[in-house]
Amino acid sequence: MSEDRLIEGKTISRRRFFLYAWAVSVVAVMGEAVGMLFKFIQPRVQEGAFGGKITAGKMEEFPLGSVTSIKEGRFFISHLEGGFLALYSKCPHLGCLAPWIEGEGQFNCPCHGALFNEKGELLSGPSPRPLDLFPLEIVEGEIVVDTSTPILRKQFEESQLVS
Repeated sequence: MSEDRLIEGKTISRRRFFLYAWAVSVVAVMGEAVGMLFKFIQPRVQEGAFGGKITAGKMEEFPLGSVTSIKEGRFFISHLEGGFLALYSKCPHLGCLAPWIEGEGQFNCPCHGALFNEKGELLSGPSPRPLDLFPLEIVEGEIVVDTSTPILRKQFEESQLVS
């Protein structure tokens, strides 16, 4: 009985005790690993940062005909005759950032030369479609853009404008 231990009225051998301890340790380590994996793959969305809702500014800050870069959101606010568009700055061809070139009045993708107008329509180049949009809403005179869900489109339509 020197190698046996008394646990809750039952005896258990030292070998079986270490087997149980090892099994519990393995389960604990695996549980922590699974927990860390879920934490790692979970998106880290901060309020006001890319991947969430971003307040771009007041409507008056975007004059008619302007295209304004919102760097923290990776999009442009284009104020057209019928309303506003939130254009994703990523070129649909290979994902390069396509900046607005004020002097040329167009977006110019530096990777493969795709050109887009202020509506995001493809003017020339290898891109398969126009620039993607982000959902946009106007809340109490401020433009709020949801960068979590880009809208892929085949062409510009007046219904895409928000006023």
